[in-house]
Amino acid sequence: MPGESIVRDGAFAEVADVRADSKKRIVLKRVRNPGKAYRIYQNALGQILLDPLVTIPAAEAWLYKNANALDSVRRGLQDSADGKLVKKPSLAKYSDDDAG
Repeated sequence: MPGESIVRDGAFAEVADVRADSKKRIVLKRVRNPGKAYRIYQNALGQILLDPLVTIPAAEAWLYKNANALDSVRRGLQDSADGKLVKKPSLAKYSDDDAG
């Protein structure tokens, strides 16, 4: 992550005091989002930062690897949110419903 800070909000709050067990494990108490996955960072002073992760299905990962496709999806979502919708012509005249 060169050039990018992993700390996105510097307002840390103390949660609890804990001790590592005999196997050097630490139990996290009062975590807001239990069951989430985290990436662990540690600095030279021993401070630990947990960064929450979100997983996506492997079949959808291609979108995040293709910047052009992802930009296109984001533009489409923004256009939709802005009410920029394309009205398509009715295809009712091509219907065979009355042919019975």
